[in-house]
Amino acid sequence: MSAVQVAGAVRARSMLSRCLAPAAVADVAASATLHQALARLTATPYRHDLAPAAGLAEAQRSVAATLLWHLRVLAGWQSRSGAAAVRLLASGFEIACIEAHARALQAGVPPYPPYRLGTLNTAWRPISATASPGGLRSALAASAWGDPGAPTAAALATSLRVSAAQRIATAVPGAAAWASGRLALLVARETYLMGREVPGPAARRAARTIGPAAMRALSYGDFVRRLPADARWAVSGIEEPGELWRAELRWWDRVERDGRGLLRRAAFGFAPVLGAVALLSVNAWRVRAALELAARGGGDPEAIDAVD
Repeated sequence: MSAVQVAGAVRARSMLSRCLAPAAVADVAASATLHQALARLTATPYRHDLAPAAGLAEAQRSVAATLLWHLRVLAGWQSRSGAAAVRLLASGFEIACIEAHARALQAGVPPYPPYRLGTLNTAWRPISATASPGGLRSALAASAWGDPGAPTAAALATSLRVSAAQRIATAVPGAAAWASGRLALLVARETYLMGREVPGPAARRAARTIGPAAMRALSYGDFVRRLPADARWAVSGIEEPGELWRAELRWWDRVERDGRGLLRRAAFGFAPVLGAVALLSVNAWRVRAALELAARGGGDPEAIDAVD
């Protein structure tokens, strides 16, 4: 094992000090107002760029940006292959940038300031330089993201998320079950809850991970039965598409549980790095949910997992 891998694993463990303790998350959730919740966050690792008078969306974006910064720091301590894996795991931030850019192009307005991706950028630079929806689609098709298959916002959102999940399942073995489960949840939601067909290129890509049999299913129940075990866990026991929000919570619970397990089992290598990425991501998700509860007037901390 190289010195870089050892240093990367040590740094990953130290990064967990950036997580907000459960009691602190509960305090944020129980705040009577969003302003009060933000005041509580100003003494935490999430204080960076957090405006005291921010609205809910701005505050949640600030929390996400803090997570991104932590992942950028973590990636900087990894080997080339480790940094590439962290980049894939952080691909949701580039997806958010691409979607915001696409909305701005459609509306003919300046785009919202993108996340600062730094070295976690994969194809954002050429994509951000596009000046039309057609140019954007061409840039995506020429990149690792692939052709979205249709010019609609729904097709773009689905295609980007399918692409990210498929690449993670292939290139980050320790996260394969997370990616496969996420992909099963995405396809189930799009097809059987929203009633939208997964665009052709994205459907073919999804089939590489969750199997062509599942992608050919004619009903939700049939879809679940045809999924491979690595993907079925996320939706197993969810009887109706309208209950898929429960699968979302199950997905986060597994990521957290697996992340803790990775940190317990391995001292060095990429396993503790993957575990740290998981726990940092779960923590940010919980803080964002806590802010939403506070914006609603405060809530029982036990309700955090029910906030989407």
